[in-house]
Amino acid sequence: MMMIASSVFAMATPSDGGGGWLQFVPFVLVIGIFYFVILMPMQRKQKKVQEFQQSLKVGDRVVTTGGIFGEITKVSDESVQLQIADKVRINISRAAIGGHQGQPAVVDSTNQ
Repeated sequence: MMMIASSVFAMATPSDGGGGWLQFVPFVLVIGIFYFVILMPMQRKQKKVQEFQQSLKVGDRVVTTGGIFGEITKVSDESVQLQIADKVRINISRAAIGGHQGQPAVVDSTNQ
């Protein structure tokens, strides 16, 4: 029994002194892959959405994430006023604007 325990313990400890840092290489690779595959594209998409929301101006024809079509009549820091019918205007958050009418959505409504 003593022989098995000593051989298992010997396998657990590195025989050379400088091999400990090699155990971290797979961990660093996983973190790097995670960053390039998940975090970078997410940051790029978030920046694109933020630029879109900051560029909204009066007269833009937009669609909300809820599917309401309208034209922007007033813009403030956190909200926009949207004319959805003749003499019908609603105030909504900038984050609720999904994109321009007739173009692909900038904001993905499934993630909210």
